[in-house]
Amino acid sequence: MTAKSLAAALAAATLVATPALAVELKLADFQPPTHFVVDSVYTPMAEAISEGTDGEVTVRVFMGGELGPGPAEQYNRAVDGVAEIVFSLPGYTASTFPKTLLAELPGVIDPETGTERMLANIDMLSDEYRRVVLLSLWNNAPNLLFTASQPIRSMDDLNGLNIRVPSRNAGLVVEAWGGVPVSMPATDVYNAMQTGVIDGAMIDATTLTAFRLAEVTNYITVGMDTAISQFFLVMNRDGFESLSDDQQAVVLEAGREAALNGNAAWLEIANTALDDFAATEGKEVIELSPEAVEAFNAASAPVVEQIIEEAEAAGVDARAYVEALGDE
Repeated sequence: MTAKSLAAALAAATLVATPALAVELKLADFQPPTHFVVDSVYTPMAEAISEGTDGEVTVRVFMGGELGPGPAEQYNRAVDGVAEIVFSLPGYTASTFPKTLLAELPGVIDPETGTERMLANIDMLSDEYRRVVLLSLWNNAPNLLFTASQPIRSMDDLNGLNIRVPSRNAGLVVEAWGGVPVSMPATDVYNAMQTGVIDGAMIDATTLTAFRLAEVTNYITVGMDTAISQFFLVMNRDGFESLSDDQQAVVLEAGREAALNGNAAWLEIANTALDDFAATEGKEVIELSPEAVEAFNAASAPVVEQIIEEAEAAGVDARAYVEALGDE
């Protein structure tokens, strides 16, 4: 073998032996580092991606807004590539996701089956995620009415109170109930309730522990049909397309499992947190009377129809999506 052919053979062998360059995906979340989402969702997802790609793709999680403050900016961080994957609520950038947010309307999905129904119809949302790749979409536990000092036993009790809402749609529901909606991310609710900036919040029961809202809440009202928020994990499109086809398939499957894990975790922790709150001296969970439930639901029903009609008028196939979510 000549020196030239030997060098060529060695170079070829080196190329074959050289492992593919590892890719680290940054995942950004504004929630505190102690939030249960880390162990329930992100750790299993990271493990599945690493194992499924033989360690060629890994995930590094940044909690507490470490890659940038402001929950409402999360979606843009994915678009701009500040992080490859971000967690957020579509309600924080509601104008971008009118179809996605139809699922949060009272009565559209069931908290136990809503995530599976959204995943089964996820292709119907593709037009809203052209700038990113939708990896995960799941619903939380039902949003309840938390108040600091005013117990809500009827719609009259809610009249004129400033109530934090997670999205425009939820705000319209609160307004129909007689409250004054105040748009605010979950991270700001504690201080706002503590200082009296708001009288209460429409929010799910996991926040009693995850955001320590049990410390500033004395009453929680349950029983009416209410908004059920969605969470998503979206990925920078360039980052996704830089992966091989096999790696993309692994990431998508890990994202789907993350959605199911997220839904299960939110429901379980919400139930436990609400039970613990009810058992705490000086705290009260108010179960609305049948008459009060009927009044709340009658007030919100026209809002649901109004939002669907507005979306249809804007060119969104809203009614078809709502009907698909309800089909089993």
